[in-house]
Amino acid sequence: MPEPRLPATPVALPFDVTDPRVAAAAWSRVAEPGDPVAGALVAQLGAAGALGWLVDAVRDPGRTLSRGALTGLGTSVAAGRLVDAVARWAPRLEHLDPRRELRVLERHAGTLVVPGDPGWPPGLADLGAEAPFALWVLGQGDVAALARRSVAVVGARAASGYGEHVAAQIGAGLAERGTTVVSGGAYGIDAAAHRGALAADGPTVAVLAGGVDRLYPRGNHALLRRVERAGGALVSEVPPGSAPFRQRFLARNRLIAAMSQATVVVEAAWRSGALSTARRAADLLRPLGAVPGPVTAATSTGCHVLLRDGAAVCVTDAAEVAELAARPGELLDEPPTGRDAEGRGPVDRAAALGEPARLAWEALPACASAPLESVARTAGRSVHETLAGLGALEQHGLARQDGGRWRRATPPGP
Repeated sequence: MPEPRLPATPVALPFDVTDPRVAAAAWSRVAEPGDPVAGALVAQLGAAGALGWLVDAVRDPGRTLSRGALTGLGTSVAAGRLVDAVARWAPRLEHLDPRRELRVLERHAGTLVVPGDPGWPPGLADLGAEAPFALWVLGQGDVAALARRSVAVVGARAASGYGEHVAAQIGAGLAERGTTVVSGGAYGIDAAAHRGALAADGPTVAVLAGGVDRLYPRGNHALLRRVERAGGALVSEVPPGSAPFRQRFLARNRLIAAMSQATVVVEAAWRSGALSTARRAADLLRPLGAVPGPVTAATSTGCHVLLRDGAAVCVTDAAEVAELAARPGELLDEPPTGRDAEGRGPVDRAAALGEPARLAWEALPACASAPLESVARTAGRSVHETLAGLGALEQHGLARQDGGRWRRATPPGP
């Protein structure tokens, strides 16, 4: 075993290290997401015990990291890795005070969820030592309840119109069946899946790579706020103020796969972050589906590889996705009534009217009205284009004006 290479450093943390919730919050700042060494240490000693051990190791590395002390610790982590990890974590103890982040979370009406809480998604336990220490949550939904019946819908940021259309249809169809859509809040397929679920008045969960107070990407700020306020949740394993970067995006994907019953890849290039989510889902023995695309489309190459290798099942609509995610013996819910003679619901009818109408429908609040300018801003289109889309919706009984504002008007079924 290598000798400790750390100098003794005085540490005086300003908070109660023995408080397990505060300690869990602290570990989400001290260790990067998915750090298996930190996970094994916390699993062995508990969040508070592991944090206390780390403070001792930094204060007196010669004693705490000696061969005998590490042998007595009983952790499954190799001694050399533990010594290296302490060197990696030690700089983050300076100025560490998770109470600051907890106050920020409180100002945003958020919740800290830790393992053992009723709101902790049970699927995260399958990550073992790579499970998060805590979840920082904004929103009205209970994350555990939302995850209980959920499907991850993921794919390329640089998605095609075809991919976004399919993702929105799958998101809406799952929501109509009472299934939560889980995704990453990114541009492209993620955003389309979230919008589809919201358009069908269903909750959706966005798992973020940065802090819940730093919504990213900025262009999806309005969408993520809708996710938060429409019975869904914004979830992150890093505390408020944390910046998203590449490694955190990749680590975030394991949470998306673990908390969902199944994962569906709608579009993915040969090298795509969505494929990392797919690999995680397969490793966790979650059902995996992929949507086929044109054989000439680079955006569907990853999906075709998953299908060719037998890693994923071919799915083309929400009904097939729901069947993929269903537990043995579970009866699948059918979408509610209110469809036309062809069996199309409001989401399908709006999409059939063209892109401006589809975007306008998705941008309309589920249970309220909004001024034209607000609808245009949420849809990401000009006022003129949005008005044209709303006009088409109004002609087909899907939207109506209410005192100068616009709202949805779901037509009766056949």
